[in-house]
Amino acid sequence: MMPRGSDQLLLPVNPVFMWASLLAAFALNLVPVGQTTAVPDLLALVLVFWNVHQPRRVGVGAAFAFGLMMDVHEGALLGQHALAYTLLSYFAITIHRRLLWFSVLSQAVQILPLFFAAHVVSVLIRMIAGGVFPGWELLLAPVFEAVLWPLATWVLLAPQRRPPDPDANRPL
Repeated sequence: MMPRGSDQLLLPVNPVFMWASLLAAFALNLVPVGQTTAVPDLLALVLVFWNVHQPRRVGVGAAFAFGLMMDVHEGALLGQHALAYTLLSYFAITIHRRLLWFSVLSQAVQILPLFFAAHVVSVLIRMIAGGVFPGWELLLAPVFEAVLWPLATWVLLAPQRRPPDPDANRPL
């Protein structure tokens, strides 16, 4: 049976595209955006997307490695982002089979708590280490990530979509 959320057959994912999208999201996270904390974590979004769609190729180890790189970049406590991304990936992989049965909008609602929990873990570690609370606008970042989920799904699945075939005699 095919999941209800997918209406067409997809080609296999190109591993080069998958890892390039992760590196591009990492590069976008490196861009300075000012003092606001309500910026969506694009790397977390793309990590969760590939954890849901390709859990055997992008797993907890990749999330840990990207988390360490984000820690080094931001000068944060080593392991802060690594733990948050690892937990995020673990729970995304845990629910990936169930999640694929829903529409893209329902998926966005269901992954919102995952994004929220990842931000909470990161802030708690920062505060335990003696940092200051970044402000309540941080609660907007997981909402923006969930809102970006349909766009990320459309963009990251685009290379896998088959062009429509007008041959009426072909069953697929």
